[in-house]
Amino acid sequence: MALAALVAAPLAEGASIPILFVGNSYTFGRVDPVLSYNAANVHDLTAAMNAANPSGSNPYEPHPWGGVPGIFKQFTVEAGLDYDVSISARNAASLRGQFLNTNPAGWDLLGNIASQKWGAVVLQDLSDEPLPLNKGANADLGIFNFYTNQLENYIHNGIKAGPELATDVLNTTEGILWGGPTSGTAAQRANNCIVGTGGSTATNPNPNPNPNALSQTACNTARTIKGNPNESLATNVYLYETWARPDMVYPHTNTTTDPVTGEILPGVGAAMLWEPSLQQMTADLHNAYFGLAASNPNYEAVAPVGDAFMLAVNNGKATANPYAADALTDGLIDLWWDDNLHASRYGSYLSALTLFGTITGLDPQRIGYGDIAARDLGISQHDAYLLQQIAAQQLGFAVVPEPASLALVGIGVLGLIAARRRRESTNYFFG
Repeated sequence: MALAALVAAPLAEGASIPILFVGNSYTFGRVDPVLSYNAANVHDLTAAMNAANPSGSNPYEPHPWGGVPGIFKQFTVEAGLDYDVSISARNAASLRGQFLNTNPAGWDLLGNIASQKWGAVVLQDLSDEPLPLNKGANADLGIFNFYTNQLENYIHNGIKAGPELATDVLNTTEGILWGGPTSGTAAQRANNCIVGTGGSTATNPNPNPNPNALSQTACNTARTIKGNPNESLATNVYLYETWARPDMVYPHTNTTTDPVTGEILPGVGAAMLWEPSLQQMTADLHNAYFGLAASNPNYEAVAPVGDAFMLAVNNGKATANPYAADALTDGLIDLWWDDNLHASRYGSYLSALTLFGTITGLDPQRIGYGDIAARDLGISQHDAYLLQQIAAQQLGFAVVPEPASLALVGIGVLGLIAARRRRESTNYFFG
């Protein structure tokens, strides 16, 4: 489905476009002013779940959430579009966890996805899961590919009756879900998980040295997956490519997070580093998200948020190393928050701009110099427009000088015209 059709068709009928953002703290923003931004105009589908059972939640991340979807919503209002925005997220949630509901009791995140027909769904995974093996604590590209495709298929096709599904509920084990045999002992089923469980060929038909592969326990865990009564082939599914993490690249001392306030505090010992540079980590994330989209034509597009972060750094507009001695005084935009993992207000703003351009097909620069979201978030007009330019450039739009620059250009042109007229007058009278 063409982007323009998605934008125009429902509006022509006077209906809003329902869009769901599925993810974790990279989507909900983690801290204010992003966390609660525009929450009144975003449906936080996990707010009631958190109120009923807050176990596993962080007290410094109170609901309701607006987050990046809240910024996106404000952009659509300013652009004259009508989007009905919802968010289904949980801190540290993976797309595997979203699909299998590996959450506290009552947290039915898969049910949120199946709760209505969506015009669009945005999928965002763990920050390091899409990375190649041994490039992150949770790096497992196979898990990323498998479960992201499971969610895409669930959104478009639900669960169809078959050998494992007599009704609209799938009762299975994860090993069978991954393609293992439907008969045999539990250990045999586990050993035939596609990702394997390690070990020798004598004990495991599919040995795999991946330390993050599904364990035998996980493969044998019973799963109940309810069908999707609102499956729709018309739903546009987008991938939200996340950004490189300075805390995985640059040498620094470990930090801790205050469990009540969320403040980042000094820790002890040198932090574990996984990637040689922000550029390499960005390339790995790009290859994962765009590679998945290339292998599965059922995705509408990838929102290249991580690429936009890297473009801002490479263009000399954003700080590359937040641990550098001059990081706070270099006059550049800080895209990362204090933990150098999550996005700052600037990073979340850039994320929303890139998502806006990808989903609507519109130039992010049309948000303009007087953007309300930037004002509310405490981002200057200059910095807001600079980030709009970065998002536009990343998405292939022509970069337009900011209004102040345009004014200077106009003054310069008028000066040239005046000078030419003076010369012409001089030549006329004295030539």
